[in-house]
Amino acid sequence: SPVPLALCGAMAFLGSAVRRVVSAGWSPLSPFCRTSARSYSSELTKEKSVPYDKTLKQEDGASSGPTKPLPRSADVVVIGGGSLGCQTIYHLAKMGMTNVVLLERDRLTAGTTWHTAGLLWQLRPSDVEVELLAHTRNVISKDLEEETGLHTGWIQNGGLFIASNKQRLDEYKRLMSLGKVYGIESHVLSPAETKDLYPLMNVDDLYGTLYVPKDGTMDPAGTCTTLSRAASTRGATVIENCPVTGIQVRTDDIGVKRVKAVETPHGIIETPCVVNCAGVWATKLGDMAGVKVPLIAMHHAYVVTERIEGIQNMPNVRDHDASVYLRLQGDALSVGGYEQNPIFWDEVSDKFAFSLFDLDWDVFTQHIEGAINRVPSLEQTGIKSTVCGPESFTADHKPLMGEAPEVRGFFLGCGFNSAGMMLGGGCGRELAHWIIHGRPEKDMYGYDIRRFHNSLTDNKRWIRERSHESYAKNYSVVFPFDEPLASRNMRKDPFHQVLMEQGCVFQERHGWERPGWFNKDGLAPVKDYDYYGAYDTGKNVNYKYNELLGKEYTFDFPPHHDVIKSECLSCRHGVAVFDMSYFGKFYLTGPDAKKAADWLFTADVNKKPGSTVYTCMLNKRGGVEADLTVSRLEPGAANLPLAPESNGDVYYLAIGGAVAEHNWNHIRTVFQDQGFRCQLTDHSENMGMISIQGPKSREVLQEVLDRDLSNEAFPFSTHKVVNAAGHQVRAMRLSFVGELGWELHIPKDSCLPVYQAVMAAGVKHGIINSGYRAIDSLSIEKGYRHWHADLRPDDTPLEAGLAFTCKLKSSIPFQGRDRLEKQKKEGLKRRIVCFTIDEKVPMFGLEAIFRNGVPVGNLRRADYGFFIDKTMGYGYIRSPDGGVVSADFIKSGEFTLERMGVTYKAKAHLKSPFDHENKRVKGIYV
Repeated sequence: SPVPLALCGAMAFLGSAVRRVVSAGWSPLSPFCRTSARSYSSELTKEKSVPYDKTLKQEDGASSGPTKPLPRSADVVVIGGGSLGCQTIYHLAKMGMTNVVLLERDRLTAGTTWHTAGLLWQLRPSDVEVELLAHTRNVISKDLEEETGLHTGWIQNGGLFIASNKQRLDEYKRLMSLGKVYGIESHVLSPAETKDLYPLMNVDDLYGTLYVPKDGTMDPAGTCTTLSRAASTRGATVIENCPVTGIQVRTDDIGVKRVKAVETPHGIIETPCVVNCAGVWATKLGDMAGVKVPLIAMHHAYVVTERIEGIQNMPNVRDHDASVYLRLQGDALSVGGYEQNPIFWDEVSDKFAFSLFDLDWDVFTQHIEGAINRVPSLEQTGIKSTVCGPESFTADHKPLMGEAPEVRGFFLGCGFNSAGMMLGGGCGRELAHWIIHGRPEKDMYGYDIRRFHNSLTDNKRWIRERSHESYAKNYSVVFPFDEPLASRNMRKDPFHQVLMEQGCVFQERHGWERPGWFNKDGLAPVKDYDYYGAYDTGKNVNYKYNELLGKEYTFDFPPHHDVIKSECLSCRHGVAVFDMSYFGKFYLTGPDAKKAADWLFTADVNKKPGSTVYTCMLNKRGGVEADLTVSRLEPGAANLPLAPESNGDVYYLAIGGAVAEHNWNHIRTVFQDQGFRCQLTDHSENMGMISIQGPKSREVLQEVLDRDLSNEAFPFSTHKVVNAAGHQVRAMRLSFVGELGWELHIPKDSCLPVYQAVMAAGVKHGIINSGYRAIDSLSIEKGYRHWHADLRPDDTPLEAGLAFTCKLKSSIPFQGRDRLEKQKKEGLKRRIVCFTIDEKVPMFGLEAIFRNGVPVGNLRRADYGFFIDKTMGYGYIRSPDGGVVSADFIKSGEFTLERMGVTYKAKAHLKSPFDHENKRVKGIYV
């Protein structure tokens, strides 16, 4: 049934290829047996199989040895000579590191880079990714040519995104507005304007398009050759034909594992730092050092057509709704895409350098149909060659970067989901910064390996299912409230079942199921993953959870906007219970615990036992790596899980659950770097946590807890171990929603009885369950920050309006303090501002901020504030002249927010318009 490759010359038309496969009546195989049935070509493929004039493979077979002698030692060894390896060594050399080595098993670009389509689109629904792509574009189109005099093969023919429905065009309009902040030219075109630009295109079924004139394509051979030439000129060493056979790891005096050396058949290179840029082979390289690399290999394919009259100089096309791309190839097109039944490559071969798989027409046909619909002349166009090679994919379609949690000095630069050329420049630069300075310059948390909990990174089911779904959804619209369907129910807290029975619609974070909102129309459990019906898997039917998600697929207010409103206002006027059990819960003990706490935390947490302090943790550049609460406990005998044994200083850390792994590793790294003798113990799994919030919370809890809850007896920002319905719990008077309230930190076995007692006591007060969608709204209304939304590692506490968390009036040193003092002295060049608009339109973040008609930033986070009845957003703004952003600069400006190309008058606030005197958390209700 697959079309024989012999027929894929001028005689085989795209249209007839479709008809032949459809008439053959194929049936897809399971993901586990299909791979073994496929074979790959062990012959070196012909030049014409890939759409490039030049590839870097050797025609005379494999070389006998390395192209250069190996040095005995190096400051950094980069492994893998594809896009990421070459970009990383180039940027390391450019930043002044000369004793650096790149080892490539075969030739540069071997493996996955050589056959890439090489597309570069400048706009993505992420401000950080827009910046990363812009850097790649600068390096490829300008910097390298200026440095070396060589042309990289960059072609600027523009990019065209196709919208076949309103939602898709709304997404493109969002991208256009974000692009204005970064000076990226883009235009939303009507179908008629699109036809004028691209005469061969069928526009009958179009809603509109987004045209970006300065998008283009990159050439793998030209790019990697030029990068290695530029790096070598600066003193780096690039060695081809040198496979890595082992990585030596040593354990230092305090028990920390560190990279020691790289082993090859031709010698050993001693080094403290290795960068894993091995693409599909990155997992095997990780295994050599005991590092988990959660990625999976799949077949990824495109075909190259014969000549098409009139296609010359046309832009590259992404028809997201057909899940297909059309890349200009001189006077032809490369056609590829993302299917719902990709083929897994389970038996990853080390002998696969410049080889390709046979194309599986059963799988690929769907892309041809979409391509012919978009460019009808393809029906009569022959296929010149097929390209089907391996690519690595990850659980969230984002790369794996940063220092591995298991081994210091082992960095990841892999898992690029077929975007390694496009993201390579920006990511290579950030990796170089990470290696040299201990952290990247930009907010790279979305790519950081520490975004995944350690229980998931070697879970084969999670990696396989989640990577499949990310691949299948690669071209889906990125909606604000989407959730994965794959590998759910991995981590469930003690309240999960009882909340589900009450209609809880769960969100997934860090493997945890956390409450999103409560559906009034019955149960919506999350089912086992069905691979979207691919591989003969039975598709889930009558799937309520999936139906509810589907209704969220809008850039308007969601259909259950009123349900979220009810949850929020019940909290503001009465009392609501939030299950926050997924929080990270750590104890910090040991002889140097106080010293570590002073250095780690921006606030002074060394108040008397019984105090709880909101604080930040910073990196060396003064950026916020975390915000959390730290409670000082009385030393004493163990009362686990509520208190560890300690005869000295002991602290209880409560941390947002989605970032717990990142926090854990940040703290451990600081201990190691500073030589602190401390222990950090994780009790996240054996404690639950509910937060009872609202004006009536005291009345409810006074019936359940055996303590006086008055302001005098139990002030805000304090904690006590108390009895709740006969169970010991730690009660903390805190709020993440801006109301009177308490958190109860409860041993696992006591969770349900305590919850049931709280709900029973709350009946007469109208108590309700509430979820994180309400928390998002309530917290933005109050002006509380969410880490990794309006508070990131590239923001300082001063810029984020959190100067009150910093002990700058004391003389106590803490990490990043010097940067904050310098910034305070020089004045803030950027700062966070709260905006409200009067029109009833939703915003979600990424909207452009204009001051007096000039773009000055974009919203990081936005939501509807139901109590003040306005759309609210927070974003960081800069002055167009690069000067200090003063309070007067904000007060004197006329601000507008642009959403999907439409501007709205906005009011700027230096403080949240809701309860800015902070009375409600103190229990003062007028």
